[in-house]
Amino acid sequence: MIEARIEVDGVVDRNDIVGAVFGQTEGLFSSELDLRELQKAGRIGRIEITANVHGNKTVGKIIVPSSLDKYSTALIAAMVESVDRVGPYHAKVKIERIQDVRAEKRKRIVERARAILYEWERSKIPEDDVVLKELEEALVKAKVVEYGPEKLPAGPDAETGEELIIVEGRADVINLLRHGYRNVVAVEGVKVPKSIRDLASRKRKVIAFLDGDRGGDMILSELKRAGVKVNLVARAPYGKEVEELTGKEIADALHKAVPLEEALKQAGAITREEVAELPGELREVARDVEGKLMAVLLDKDLKEVARVPVSELAQKLSEARNSVKYVVFDGVVTQRLIDLMAGAEEEVYLIGARVGEIQSPSERVKTLTLSSLTSA
Repeated sequence: MIEARIEVDGVVDRNDIVGAVFGQTEGLFSSELDLRELQKAGRIGRIEITANVHGNKTVGKIIVPSSLDKYSTALIAAMVESVDRVGPYHAKVKIERIQDVRAEKRKRIVERARAILYEWERSKIPEDDVVLKELEEALVKAKVVEYGPEKLPAGPDAETGEELIIVEGRADVINLLRHGYRNVVAVEGVKVPKSIRDLASRKRKVIAFLDGDRGGDMILSELKRAGVKVNLVARAPYGKEVEELTGKEIADALHKAVPLEEALKQAGAITREEVAELPGELREVARDVEGKLMAVLLDKDLKEVARVPVSELAQKLSEARNSVKYVVFDGVVTQRLIDLMAGAEEEVYLIGARVGEIQSPSERVKTLTLSSLTSA
């Protein structure tokens, strides 16, 4: 729940503020972040606005319910805060807080569950479900074996099965075992152990099953760099980890697995070596734009072509596409930006704060994040 305070240097009513919020945020980013479209899709709720006149000023509250992830919600909050006029009058919007309503609800539920459990224990009711869960956890953990000299967490069929599932960590192995997948092994870190490469080379089919975050992207690149045999790549939904998936989510992710090269394109993944080889000047530009909602366009000689607000980036790219080699910006790399640059004459790098969901990647457009660039 986004809560903001608005002050207007004039007398206006609620409808004037509503019009300003929708009008001044329209077209700032892609249609995926348009407030009207988000409301139609049910991703944000009805925007509540109150307005009270005090002398020659109007003071009010803006409340925006959001079911988006925290990154998109923060961007919506910044968009609302960018409103600077209502009608003919100057206005100022300040975000007062962003409340995670779901977290508060979960907290109340957990506290109530503790109270119920306490009363249950006092009345000495047998805790069948708790005991069964503890037994299940114990049995699953007992199935975890150690593989190779690195003692990697693995399922009992990892070495003997014809197929292999490679995951990131021990918790992922345990969750897959819980749902019946016994041919699994964990890399336990970004660096891929030699025993993983040797084991995969002996399998008929190898699936890499990775988290839906930047860490998963990095391990995907490392698997490629290390020459590990990977036939297919499955990913947890964006922002989720394999260890927290339900049985249905695991099955869906494995069903949607794609070939390694396609997964690398979808992730916009380039190896750490490729990132390290990028010009050092880009790191300074990345630090300069971070947190400022600005975009810097550079040519192949690293000369600045343009410096614009992120809200004007798409328009600027459509005008200067063939003169731009690097785009460094404090925003989300979207499908629309990739489509704009896909027709460029040379290879282009889109370097943003975050890489969104890309349905149709382009071999000509390389994508990475500001953090991966500055940490290289």
